[in-house]
Amino acid sequence: MKHLPYRVTTATGAVVDIQFPLHAETVSAVTVSQLLDSVLRTLSREIAVLSNVGNGDVLQALAMALAVRTGIIHAPFELLAEQSSDLLATALAAMANAQPRGPAAGHA
Repeated sequence: MKHLPYRVTTATGAVVDIQFPLHAETVSAVTVSQLLDSVLRTLSREIAVLSNVGNGDVLQALAMALAVRTGIIHAPFELLAEQSSDLLATALAAMANAQPRGPAAGHA
């Protein structure tokens, strides 16, 4: 299985290295990386200008966006919903195994 190495820097300055497994039918890892960069940049920009943004609100909006995108693809919804769930579970597992580096966040 191919992987997409991805590095993100958090708002607190921590650097996280993630190895995202790519789906067997991935057409372009470069495109996947570019789309991920764009989504995360857009989220950061919007969060910075909005007031009172909760993490749960962000996650809920992302879940809704995934549901909408899944629903507008011309293919059987049940099949795409299962694939979306599998892709999300795989990405979350990769994040759980990610290697954080840098300043710690939070209060002691």
